[in-house]
Amino acid sequence: MLEGKARVEDTDMPARMQAAATSAASRALDLFDVADCRAIAGHIKAEFDKRYGVGWQCVVGANFGCFFTHTSGTFIYFSLERLSFLLFRAAAA
Repeated sequence: MLEGKARVEDTDMPARMQAAATSAASRALDLFDVADCRAIAGHIKAEFDKRYGVGWQCVVGANFGCFFTHTSGTFIYFSLERLSFLLFRAAAA
């Protein structure tokens, strides 16, 4: 497990939720090939939907850009291994 090796680039999440996000990513990397970004993202999203309620979005990849709106206190962008992870809860319309 790669826990503790994540580099948080930006976040507005509480520390406990940040730890849950990086742990979920580490577990996903243990379960799936690093090239299977879709499965990794799906695993992290499912963990957060179950733990914190539905509406989470997860993007995983080596090179991406995005612009999004999120619910305050639910955003984290970090890197682990050679991948970047963006996890956030979508803002209500």
